[in-house]
Amino acid sequence: MRYGPAVRRRKLGAELRALRTHAGLTSGQAAERVGWHQSKVSRIETGRSGAKAADVRLLLGAYEVKDPHLRQLLVALAGSEEDGGRGHWWHAYRDLLPPAYRDFISLESQACRVRTLETTVVPGLLQTPDYARAVTRAALDGLPDDQVNALVEVRLARQDVLRAAPPLRLSVILDEAVLHRPVGGSEVLDGQLKRLLEAAQLPHVRIQVLPFAAGEHVGLIGPFVIFSFTNISDLDVVVLDHLTSSLYLERREDLQAYTDAFNSLRTKALSPEESTDHIAGICDGA
Repeated sequence: MRYGPAVRRRKLGAELRALRTHAGLTSGQAAERVGWHQSKVSRIETGRSGAKAADVRLLLGAYEVKDPHLRQLLVALAGSEEDGGRGHWWHAYRDLLPPAYRDFISLESQACRVRTLETTVVPGLLQTPDYARAVTRAALDGLPDDQVNALVEVRLARQDVLRAAPPLRLSVILDEAVLHRPVGGSEVLDGQLKRLLEAAQLPHVRIQVLPFAAGEHVGLIGPFVIFSFTNISDLDVVVLDHLTSSLYLERREDLQAYTDAFNSLRTKALSPEESTDHIAGICDGA
């Protein structure tokens, strides 16, 4: 288990090493092409040193990498806060957002698919403003109103990935308790449930409810998120949220374990159609 920045460095380094090898270059030859010492290339490839966006672009040019999406993704992994692609809009909030959250948003903005289990609240990508405000106030008690509002803005801006071209593919498994917990009060919850019904109609959003009747299940371990990326399956990562930080799991066996867990939960959950009916029934007071 590693924290986000270390995961990004290692994954970026591994991909750059593979691209160098594919280009038929030694690390010394690569360094010569970009005007560096060979040790800098080695440190980047092993993840011991971070790489700036400009460094990554130099190496991609030396390796004659043309794929625009791949170039964009690797530059994003370098932690660039420049504008471009799906953007680094969160740079404007850098004084408010902790590094772990900025790293999470960066991964989310570049992912092609997100699978998530939520056991306590609706995932941020589907929250209404009022629901997001209530969650933020509960999680960060005593925070000034202006900072709460700014964090809500961030949460809503994150949702742009669902309107991008192509949009993020989102698969959500919600514990039934989430649908009954009156976050922000009954009116706020009612608006949130209606928002879920609207989102469920989107072709790239899949929502399944894990009913109380499912009994014990692997999801009792708690919520998690699995990020997947176009073209590079080895970049997949699992994120576990804690009160003050996030943990990033990248080992192949960890990824497989959480993928298996998610697939198991999908079989125990209601189908998307049944889930929509269930949510609608709660909205109608059935």
